[in-house]
Amino acid sequence: MTDTTQAPRNRPELSPFVLNVLVATYLMALCNSTFWGHLFRIFEGRGVTALVFAGAVWALMLFVVSLLAVRRIQKPVLVALLITAGVTSYYVDVLGVVVDRDMIQNAMTTTFAESKHLITVQFITHVILYGVIPSLLVLWVRVRRSSIGRALVGYGVVGALSVALLVGLLFTNLKAYSTVLRADKELMGAVQPLAPMGGALRYAKMMFKSTRIVVAPTGRDAKPGPYLAKADKPILMVIVAGETGRAQNWSLGGYERETNAELKTRDIIYYPNTTSCGTATATSLPCMFSPLTMAEYSYEGGLSNENLLDVLLHAGFDVEWWDNNTGDKNIGDRLPVRPRTMKAEDGAEFCFPECIDTVFLKNLQEKADTITRNTVIVLHQIGSHGPSYWLRYPADRELFQPACKTPELTECSSEEIVNAYDNTIAFTDYFLAQVIDQLDASDRVIPAMYYVSDHGESLGEGGLYLHGTPYFMAPEYQTHVPMVLWMSQRFRDSLGVDADCLKARAAEPVSHDNMFSTVLGMVDVTTTAKDGALDLAGACRQVTTG
Repeated sequence: MTDTTQAPRNRPELSPFVLNVLVATYLMALCNSTFWGHLFRIFEGRGVTALVFAGAVWALMLFVVSLLAVRRIQKPVLVALLITAGVTSYYVDVLGVVVDRDMIQNAMTTTFAESKHLITVQFITHVILYGVIPSLLVLWVRVRRSSIGRALVGYGVVGALSVALLVGLLFTNLKAYSTVLRADKELMGAVQPLAPMGGALRYAKMMFKSTRIVVAPTGRDAKPGPYLAKADKPILMVIVAGETGRAQNWSLGGYERETNAELKTRDIIYYPNTTSCGTATATSLPCMFSPLTMAEYSYEGGLSNENLLDVLLHAGFDVEWWDNNTGDKNIGDRLPVRPRTMKAEDGAEFCFPECIDTVFLKNLQEKADTITRNTVIVLHQIGSHGPSYWLRYPADRELFQPACKTPELTECSSEEIVNAYDNTIAFTDYFLAQVIDQLDASDRVIPAMYYVSDHGESLGEGGLYLHGTPYFMAPEYQTHVPMVLWMSQRFRDSLGVDADCLKARAAEPVSHDNMFSTVLGMVDVTTTAKDGALDLAGACRQVTTG
């Protein structure tokens, strides 16, 4: 069978196998700058060894391309691969982001308001140059068609030869190559578009398994402890789930800039050695509310168990989730009141059009004035989410200048990026101080606040920007997060918590693992689900005789 499509005579004609070889070669050569950089760093001084390994990866690329791009779907598949590589190579090569299963999960659970900041002129230009133009060339050339039988033989031969080449090249120095594959996972994680394709398959598998999950009860025996039972007013615990706050830029932890001018004047407890469960919201947020530790946590495990909010419900608390970010990540699935997203009607002066975190304050004040039952409210911040840092605070609170005011971070100087980011930290400081002041001023409730960020952020160090780097290779900037406890004097007296004891132990290493048991401990909920070793408040509670 021949291609009878009418076309200009000067339009080249290629066999399907040659076209696949050309596309695989293009992808390998021009869409993998980060891979090539890692490769020659790992095999420094051993250029031939590096090129042989690259040849093996090219053979793998050809095998995958030849497996997928066959017959009538060849061109659509090749275009999809090229566009995918054009997109992912931008994030990998320009921003240093690793596109794996977790990053794909982040992309699938984000909102348009959040993701639109990543669609920049630089991004579009990159995708056109590396994805669209090569795709147009693929669509332009003619493909020489053959019978099905001959085509199957051809694809089989190409597939067999590519596998043979892959294995043969690796066996030329198997010891060195196997060591690299085990120890330097970031190398193959940088291969575009193979790594994102593998991540997508793992994500699809994870989501398929999650459809069959049955939620196991947690803490159904939860009840008020002796202090909570005797409280003469409702408890109001505000949990602030921070966003993209890295501890290195908090002056409470020793940062040279004054980014915590407000909190340092409040009677708070700051934990300078706190680590996160993950490097992205989709992992860290459900993990910190889960009864599972970081070592135990998985996406399926998080969905399979009731969480902190469920246990608080079992203990008789009213629980609400207020969101100024990308949602509750299924944490609030069983709340009687649906998670609430902040909008302009909650405070138009704080939304332009995206809302900054002070949009919570009016609603929080109104809630505190009407509470009649023990209550926990979660405030999910937008915090310091990038790359558009300058949109996370009002113009009149731009303390550090000049600030980067474009999502194309590579167009800004390091100073401008840090200035913009530090402004977000200073604004979070202001916001948390306002929450504390509002709670402390209410004589209707016994208030406390627990703040911890979900993960940190890279600001260009080592060529990395943003967050979401696989945990095993993530820099400390993405895993070292700030954590703050505040308890009113009424809370300390009513719940029997010794704040001086907590302060004395605040420098000890803590993590997201502590949050589940510590919150339950702070509000004096007794349950077998609580781990006493992880309850920071438990070791600092006065003993009651009942």
